Amino acid sequence: MRGTRQATRRWMTLALVCAAMAASAPSLAAQTVGTNQSAGQSGTYTLTIDSQLVVETVVVKDKEGHFVPGLAAKDFHVEEDGVPQAIRIFEHQALATESTPLPVTPPDQEDITLYQRLVRTQIAPEVPGKVQYNGHRLMAFYFDMTAMPPEDQLRALRAAERFVRTQMTPADLIAVMRYQGGSVDVLQDFTADRNRLLSILETMVVGEGQGSVESIDDASSADTGAAFGQDDSEFNIFNNDRQLSALMTAAKMLGGLSEKKSLIYFASGMRMSGLDNLAQLHATIDAAVRAGVSFWPVDARGLVAEAPLGDASQGSAGNAGMYSGTAAQAVTQQFQQSQDTLYTLGADTGGKALFDNNDLTRGIVQAQKAIEDYYIVGYYTTNTAQNGHFRRVKITVDSPLAAHLDYRQGYYANKTFNKFTEADKERQLEDALMLDDPITDLTIAMEIDYFQLNRAEYYVPIVVKIPGRELALAKRFGAEHTLIDFVCEVKDATTGMTMSNVRDYVNIKLSDATAAQLARRPVEYDAGFTLFPGKYSIKFLARDDETGRIGTFQAQFTIPDLNKVTKRLALSSVVLSSQKVDVNDALYTVSRGKEQAKDDAANPLVQSGQKLIPSVTRVFAIDRTMYVFLQAYEKDGAGAANASSETAATAAPTPLFAYVSFYRGQKMVMETPPIAVTPEPATRLGIVPLSFQVGLGKLAPGEYQCQVSVLDPAGRRAGFWQGPVMLTP
Repeated sequence: MRGTRQATRRWMTLALVCAAMAASAPSLAAQTVGTNQSAGQSGTYTLTIDSQLVVETVVVKDKEGHFVPGLAAKDFHVEEDGVPQAIRIFEHQALATESTPLPVTPPDQEDITLYQRLVRTQIAPEVPGKVQYNGHRLMAFYFDMTAMPPEDQLRALRAAERFVRTQMTPADLIAVMRYQGGSVDVLQDFTADRNRLLSILETMVVGEGQGSVESIDDASSADTGAAFGQDDSEFNIFNNDRQLSALMTAAKMLGGLSEKKSLIYFASGMRMSGLDNLAQLHATIDAAVRAGVSFWPVDARGLVAEAPLGDASQGSAGNAGMYSGTAAQAVTQQFQQSQDTLYTLGADTGGKALFDNNDLTRGIVQAQKAIEDYYIVGYYTTNTAQNGHFRRVKITVDSPLAAHLDYRQGYYANKTFNKFTEADKERQLEDALMLDDPITDLTIAMEIDYFQLNRAEYYVPIVVKIPGRELALAKRFGAEHTLIDFVCEVKDATTGMTMSNVRDYVNIKLSDATAAQLARRPVEYDAGFTLFPGKYSIKFLARDDETGRIGTFQAQFTIPDLNKVTKRLALSSVVLSSQKVDVNDALYTVSRGKEQAKDDAANPLVQSGQKLIPSVTRVFAIDRTMYVFLQAYEKDGAGAANASSETAATAAPTPLFAYVSFYRGQKMVMETPPIAVTPEPATRLGIVPLSFQVGLGKLAPGEYQCQVSVLDPAGRRAGFWQGPVMLTP
């Protein structure tokens, strides 16, 4: 009874206060503070609420593998990380599979010119919360012109035309996308107009792409050199990174649609090498899963019958591998590796790759048959944290017929940098290092080298380059400086144990002069580790503290045991560079005080206060000098192998001879005079530093194979290194 009286008294008091405020409203209006409107104006207030819509496509089948129709929203139950979610969107998609051939008609010239004028860069998104293409199957034809030679481009286009003409159903909507010249073009948004699709496919120019002639450095390498492709930007020299980044862009375009999407990816293989950024592969797959896109790669080469030592398109291997079988094995492995990444893209996104089949249309039909009957289930997640963590989704169906459910098992939450406070930024960077979903907002290129320190240890310098133009963006927002954070972790690839790590930063002042320099030259960060021979993985993160963008580089590398090299000369990594800078040049590198001084003392790239800056991308201007540096090792006087052990112990060190050659096409176009260098005294390793300054003015711009040859006449041994380079005007 007492509680009731108190509640009544409080209600009466509140009513009196409200009445008093209403009565005094005219006098209070004249005393409004903090607004720019007059007393007579009415105020307008905006309330903004952000929510994240999660869309799942669920395939429900019975025990016999048949689709289960007739289910309603009340039959589905969704949980996210164990928390029940309310279903807000529900649709059933039952798609036809019968097709009617289209008569052959010539392309309309008006359609041809129209499509060329209306090339777009986006797929039209749907209205949030509304299913736009109800009752339709969405398939995007994606032609990677940079990854296919002209004959494969023609084969892929003809396969797409044959599907549109003979196997496209009324339920099919097809979009045409093309990657060429550094951008993803939408030639046609989703449409059922087969004549228009055929007109576009007929008029797509074959041969404009660069082609994808791979850079190979193994036992199958031709001694005449191989072509090396790149585009206008040196940071786009890694062909697979360009292809994967473009695929991620296409997946994000399709992410604006709620239905299941299939992207049929036409390419001539995609070989991941040691120089590729594995983080870009992970980011592309994660973006496709988040967008509900499944990749269906189609190897446009079809069924390939290769000669054991390569076909007539390349020179003979010309090395000992021809006789030991390693060259033939390398050719086979090289072809298989070119398909491994395509298989990964398909398997990890719910699609399937088509290999070794001349009927490329079969790959499109596989994607078509995979989408016949499914349910769209959408909910607004109750977890509003934008931390980038993986969220596990569980869906159940109340139906005795539902024996098997196929749906996305989870997704990575969005990441929003401005949601973090200053205290959280450090944890955010560390969390980003641990996340399986890499962030690739910043472009990062990395070179990993190794130099032997003693019998057991190797000094491993890493060099990271970030395009300065990306960091200079902070200047546009009025920032006077930009802080770049770095986090790096090196792990043993076998045990997963962390072997070394780095946490560092650089503060760059953004004056007008500095910003102008950044627009033309990269920012470089270097660090060094002492490691034993073995296989390692490295993950490197860089974050622009002003704009909040993060870049990730991830790769695996191997440090060989040079002590076991006896039949040939043991060589370190070969460093190609076009510049030397002062070790204190903060625009290029980061000063770390005593730690930096310690690294510089062990770093063979630092000599007499000058640091050799590896090119990383191996792109050089012909009007500049190329610096070539490496080390050879004559352990314990091995160069005097012909002499007796007594004589070898007292004999003077014998010199090594070395020279640099450039190959183009089928012939050598330039070779430097040989130099003779003797091992450094008082070193058991017999370190022989080899340094060259090569003028490139006599060479024309283009693609070359650079070879470094080191000869040991006394020990009758030799060592060779080859690598692709690009010369620009």
